[in-house]
Amino acid sequence: MTSTDQSSLGTSLKPRHITMISIAGVIGAGLFVGSATAIEQAGPAVLLSYLMAGTLVVLVMRMLGEMATANPDTGSFSVYSQRALGRWAGFSVGWLYWWFWVLVIPVEATAAADILSRLVGLDQWVWALLVTLLLTGTNLVSVGNYGEFEFWFALVKVVAIIAFIALGVLAILGVLPSSQVSGVSKLWEPDGFFAGGGGAVVAAMLTTMFSFMGTEIVTIAAAESPDPAKGITKAVNSVIWRIVIFYLGSIAVIVSLVPYDRLDDGSYQTVLQAMGIPGAPLIMDIVVLTAVASCLNSALYTASRMVFSLADRGDAPRVVRRVNAQGVPYVAILASMVLGFLAVVGNYVLPGKIFGYLLATSGAVALFVYLAIAVSQLVLGRRMRAEGERPPVRMWLFPGLTMVVIGFIVVVIGLMAFDPDQQQAIALSVASAAVIVALGVYRQRRAGDDRSADEPERAARA
Repeated sequence: MTSTDQSSLGTSLKPRHITMISIAGVIGAGLFVGSATAIEQAGPAVLLSYLMAGTLVVLVMRMLGEMATANPDTGSFSVYSQRALGRWAGFSVGWLYWWFWVLVIPVEATAAADILSRLVGLDQWVWALLVTLLLTGTNLVSVGNYGEFEFWFALVKVVAIIAFIALGVLAILGVLPSSQVSGVSKLWEPDGFFAGGGGAVVAAMLTTMFSFMGTEIVTIAAAESPDPAKGITKAVNSVIWRIVIFYLGSIAVIVSLVPYDRLDDGSYQTVLQAMGIPGAPLIMDIVVLTAVASCLNSALYTASRMVFSLADRGDAPRVVRRVNAQGVPYVAILASMVLGFLAVVGNYVLPGKIFGYLLATSGAVALFVYLAIAVSQLVLGRRMRAEGERPPVRMWLFPGLTMVVIGFIVVVIGLMAFDPDQQQAIALSVASAAVIVALGVYRQRRAGDDRSADEPERAARA
């Protein structure tokens, strides 16, 4: 069975799948792996960095939730950008987002291979191949398989974070017998709360910003569930407590118990060892491996759905629209996997700097996507309010707060240009975005079509 319309996708994601994806989608591998870098930059004040980045994510998800509950679509913000700004915008946002997740595949496959090679043996490339093929196979069978794998991956991450926080609280209170640390004195030791100054807080915010990427996946996945609006509403309404518990809660435990400049083995592992938890390195290897596998699983899923949506709107080859009897866009999955795996090979074969440059071309895509979501919601929000629409999720203090978010994202992008650690990423990301936007404008002019991505248009093409 093949079809050209969006309804040909499966709807076998269960409510528990959507719930767990929404709960743990915010817990990326970057929380476990990248948090040490941010903490070393800003010291205990990294809590403010996470608070600022988390607040931005909450507001962006609120805006996306308004558009997604009004019109659920597997193309999500790419479709909304097209409806708000024109075909060039939907084209550009969709391909940039696809490129980001395709490049996530080699990063996560390599990380998983590194851990498995240390734990089990065999060459890294063997594990990278096996992990990629396994998750590709599960994605090809049915969307329910993606949901089932992600459910269990997510459950491990949630249990691990909650257990870490619980142990941390016991250690802080001085009632964990095995712990060598207690209290919260490390919040101002050895150099005070603002150990690196205000500039370091901003720099750390730029580092932490990208660990939140993936929160928006639930709005894509929900389109393949029986009740998309309900799933998206629950996810958006719960994003605040998820960020407070998983990010602020766990980071607060770390900076309370261990000096910010003593995180040699990674932030979570160092704290577990200080609390006297046996097998801390192995525990963290398993948790990080789960987080990495989850991210790779989501990368394959998200990249395939975005390119499928692009093909559905005529902005990718028509063959990508093919689905199997279970409603799985198998061509989109295979295309994303092949290109992602070529990047895996490139990571081993190409000189490190070349692959680093390739990866840097997507370094600021998260901010570009957030900016597209905010601008689209500003346009579509006014349109919906003028037409009297009241979706289940509504942006707060519209349009003023939306404009503030747009301004904040622009400022953050500007700050990246002045941060030596971020300059390469912003320069190459802007260059890649400029190329894709130019292609989008050319595509729109050539087609002579600036209509919104609505159902009548799709029906006419089908």
